[in-house]
Amino acid sequence: MSASMEETTRVCVTGGSGYIGSWIVKRLLERGYTVHATVRNSGDERKVGFLKSFPNAETGLVLFEADLYNPHDFEKAIRGCQYVFHVATPLHHDPSSSKFKDTSEAAVAGVKSIAESCIRSGTVRRLIYTATVMAASPMKDDAKCFAEAMDESCWTPLNLSDPHSSDQFVEDYVKSKTQSERELLRYDGVIEIVSIALGLVGGSTIRSALPDSLRVLIAQATNDGTWYRVLRILEEVTGKVPVVHIEDACEAHIFCISKQRSISGRFLCASDYVKTADIAHHIKKSFPEIQIPEEFIEDTGREIAWGSSKLEEMGFKYKYDLKMILEDSINCARMAGEINSNT
Repeated sequence: MSASMEETTRVCVTGGSGYIGSWIVKRLLERGYTVHATVRNSGDERKVGFLKSFPNAETGLVLFEADLYNPHDFEKAIRGCQYVFHVATPLHHDPSSSKFKDTSEAAVAGVKSIAESCIRSGTVRRLIYTATVMAASPMKDDAKCFAEAMDESCWTPLNLSDPHSSDQFVEDYVKSKTQSERELLRYDGVIEIVSIALGLVGGSTIRSALPDSLRVLIAQATNDGTWYRVLRILEEVTGKVPVVHIEDACEAHIFCISKQRSISGRFLCASDYVKTADIAHHIKKSFPEIQIPEEFIEDTGREIAWGSSKLEEMGFKYKYDLKMILEDSINCARMAGEINSNT
């Protein structure tokens, strides 16, 4: 896409103040796009002020208030755009809602409303959805064993029965993301739908607080039992842990609007697919001063292969490997004071 085309292209990013959404907004503005970013409260400077400080934000950024529990809120933000990144997802159920009984209903209603708004707009060429590998488990239907490889054909069973997956928040998250991704892909053919299923995202952050995904990734280094449990749940759902750097995750999204030819479908996005025991090994190798207790190192012995190559076949190249992802994540945590700089 030429610079002149970028300057005349409007892109909507839902969840613009979140970890992934804010990175996408920043990179789009740097490239000269006009960005319609949705946030839940545009008047909360603590959560949206940093967006206004991005290069070109003064002339290229327009904020819209929208909430997935009121999915029609997104109509105005989508109007006039050529591309839409649907990044927002409900993580916690709003108990005051009379429309939806849980986050799954809200997420599914959200993707349907956004897809239909894109169709009604008459301008949107492609809708890119931020999905998760948690919805792409290579677990077989009986949930007792795994397939030999993990790729785009894998879908997580909605009736997870593995004891490691008994965390209610994780179960709700997996269910909502799986159901909403399946629902959105039904619109493929009416409008171009691209689903980018991200691995566990690490690296750095442009927000004031460390994102949860980064806390999960480095849980062994911080000796945090709560986040380590989530890391192990991810491993039990996806066989091993797919990981991706925030920069690569962001670039994969933007790559999907740079393609002028028609593209659609599901794409898994991860540069590495490793066991949690391997993550601990790499941390200890790069940071020998960090002590990881034995209870935070559990080797499953699984050797499932990474079978996804669709993004690379289209021409996308990952710039960050596991070593770089972990080093950036640990250094980011140190700068945030989450890890003692002397350890």
